[in-house]
Amino acid sequence: MRFTKDAWDGLADGSITVTFRRWKRCQVIVGNHYRSTAGMLEVDSCDVIEESEISDRDAIMAGRRSAADVLDKLGPASVETTLYRIRFHVAGPDPRTELANTVPTIDEVGTIVKRLDRMDARSSYGAWAMQTLQIIDEQPGVRAPDLAAGFGRETKPFKLDVRKLKALGLTQSRRVGYNISPRGREVLKALQARATVTEVE
Repeated sequence: MRFTKDAWDGLADGSITVTFRRWKRCQVIVGNHYRSTAGMLEVDSCDVIEESEISDRDAIMAGRRSAADVLDKLGPASVETTLYRIRFHVAGPDPRTELANTVPTIDEVGTIVKRLDRMDARSSYGAWAMQTLQIIDEQPGVRAPDLAAGFGRETKPFKLDVRKLKALGLTQSRRVGYNISPRGREVLKALQARATVTEVE
């Protein structure tokens, strides 16, 4: 589930365990796990409610000051949406975070490099994997639009590519921008070494 940055600290320390959403249809299933900045969230309940049922206590558990503050954050209701109250808890770390902090073996690096090569080969705009890892390594914490503009790319496809790298444990999201992970740094070294050999040849 996506949360705005003002909720990240509360998710991390466990003080936020409720969220309110206006959806056209319910987008979570009780018992399922969803990624967040704090790790994997398990949904404990999801109830359709009226605005009048939002209590100040629930508002505080959602990281807001009051029920009125929640409604202000949600914005106006519409005939197309339903108001949901979702209760959840942090069930554990995101597996991608654990993967990102694991230094790969030589064989694993080789496997990842081959996968990145296949991604590059399928790309309609040419090889991008090493270039993207390199710019994130050189400019950690820089906004995605600024990174993308740095080598003439549009923001949306750039961010999609970064997500592909994150799924492999090669990058990590920060409050602003990204950083390369320990796993990603080993893969980048391998890609750079291969590129150097190719240039010499």
